[in-house]
Amino acid sequence: MKIEHFAVNVADPIAMAAWYVTNMGLRVVRKQEGGANTHFLADDSGDVMIEIYNNPPDEVPDYKNMNPLMLHLAFVCENPEQKRAELEAAGASFAEEVHIKDGSHLVMMRDPWGLAIQLCKRGNKMLKFQQ
Repeated sequence: MKIEHFAVNVADPIAMAAWYVTNMGLRVVRKQEGGANTHFLADDSGDVMIEIYNNPPDEVPDYKNMNPLMLHLAFVCENPEQKRAELEAAGASFAEEVHIKDGSHLVMMRDPWGLAIQLCKRGNKMLKFQQ
């Protein structure tokens, strides 16, 4: 089995999709205009996607008040300090920073809607496609 996508119910999928395309390097693979305004966003490998949508009958989680370790999107990032500054300039906020003994550097941020995103520079690379 291979994961196709991970989905989250969000308040404004149109604006959020645009932000992730501009600031996180994702690209829109498919979108539905109207209704839930569903957007499938792929990373640069094309192997990993997230789905963001707004389903009004269901509650949009209070991402801003969730502990970021409950739910976050993690991105491979070779320069977490630089990316943190770029994201803060684009409306994201800093949550925490961790350095692990294996050389990993993890920076937790929140996007402008409060969803936690983690910038991961791993001491020991974990994904096949990483160089």
